[in-house]
Amino acid sequence: MPQRMSNAMMPCLAHWALALRARLLRTLLPSSCVLCGMAGDDAVCPPCALAHVSGGPARCPCCANPVGTRDTGRYCGACLAAPPAFDATLAVCDYTAPADRLVLQLKFGARLALAPWMARRLHDAALACDGLVLPEVLCPVPLGPRRLAERGYNQALEVARPLARTLGIALAPQLLQRQVETAAQSGLAPGQRRSNVRGAFALAEGEASLRGRHVGVVDDVMSSGHTLDELARVLKAAGAARVTNLVFARTPPH
Repeated sequence: MPQRMSNAMMPCLAHWALALRARLLRTLLPSSCVLCGMAGDDAVCPPCALAHVSGGPARCPCCANPVGTRDTGRYCGACLAAPPAFDATLAVCDYTAPADRLVLQLKFGARLALAPWMARRLHDAALACDGLVLPEVLCPVPLGPRRLAERGYNQALEVARPLARTLGIALAPQLLQRQVETAAQSGLAPGQRRSNVRGAFALAEGEASLRGRHVGVVDDVMSSGHTLDELARVLKAAGAARVTNLVFARTPPH
């Protein structure tokens, strides 16, 4: 009888130990909201998430640019006039203040706790998006060796890793490689961005065939879309049947 009682209590003791460890971590390593500074258990507090990262406008299912409510589910004029190489884009929010601070803090401030938080927002958005077909494999937008050495991490991979785990999708972290160290797209004029990334990416040697597969490309922010368009072109040339972008923020058209 004593042995049976002990075994029955083990799950309760394990749960208690995990709760105690979580409480100790919150005490020793307190967290605060990136946007408002309020103490909490996550990188962004629930009120800020609700106010700045929830909802949003109707979007073109191809490029995720805002469209009118009457055009929900329809391609925007730009995608109809010049279809990109990718087939769909899912975005959580617009790249506008104050949500843009989340991207900047992850990318340049090493606030890596934001990556799994963004992944959870993408996971929820993907499951809530009617008609979205989930990819079979995820890959991050690759950084060049120099920029990766300077930053110490690839923010797109930091988001892609927990996103793949929660969605139950295979992750191919080195599927794509950047073979040309391009200038940052953010520092270029709109007319220069397409030529800046042309020929900059390639499929990594030794990767499995993509023929007929649906590939998801993960990034923190989508601006002009030229980088993702070039990556989709490379993936389609390698046999991918469909390419879907999963980005946390989308820069609205000017």
